Amino acid sequence: MSRTVYASYPGFDTDEIRTDQPAEHARLAWVIVVDETLPPASAATAAALVAAATSPRVAGLLGPDATDAGGSVHPGLPWGGCSVRAASGASLVAMRDVAVATEEVLVVDVPAAVSRARVYDEYLAEVRRGELRYLAVGVVGPRGVVEGLLGGASPVSAVVSGAAFGG
Repeated sequence: MSRTVYASYPGFDTDEIRTDQPAEHARLAWVIVVDETLPPASAATAAALVAAATSPRVAGLLGPDATDAGGSVHPGLPWGGCSVRAASGASLVAMRDVAVATEEVLVVDVPAAVSRARVYDEYLAEVRRGELRYLAVGVVGPRGVVEGLLGGASPVSAVVSGAAFGG
């Protein structure tokens, strides 16, 4: 089963945004799973693409801006956290297929076609041809549901040594 239109995206109500509590207390979880064979820079890029497409779709995902002692403003970051993990290419396809069929989650993927295309229209054309492989898949939804869908993926720090982010 494939779901192509979301009735609504998961999000936080204003009263649920608790920046004074640990991320694991948040109702929603956000996990990005990258292909374990990617070099660290490519894995970071794939995760960044998922994040860029995810943040505008999830209400309340970003915390308030921070202002440092010198008055510089630092844009808000995901107050509820984001776990980055790694899995095989075949596992990414399987995880995405199950997640897309789950009504209560947002799924954002990065097809490998993005790394071959030089302009966005080439990417769109290649995706339309099908037979997709994924560089990364991100899922946001109720904590227990997301963990059930992606809990088998390994923390990135255990798979991609020297990466700039950990699980």
